[in-house]
Amino acid sequence: MARVPVPDPALGAVLLRLRTKRGESQETLAYRSGVTTNSYARIELARSSPGWDTVRSIARALEVSMGDLGKAVDRESK
Repeated sequence: MARVPVPDPALGAVLLRLRTKRGESQETLAYRSGVTTNSYARIELARSSPGWDTVRSIARALEVSMGDLGKAVDRESK
């Protein structure tokens, strides 16, 4: 049986913090990431669990490395 991905509130909180620190709207970051605004908003609200490609695209749009993003999510989870 396939495992259903569970949204990560820590990822959403980190993305929200990074995006607002940059002064960008969800619409702008979603566009730069190549995802819909609705999809991006659902990730920030921990209502959707993005795939690696999406996370990688968002990290690029935020100009952070996957490693730094992972560390921030790990700190947020504690």
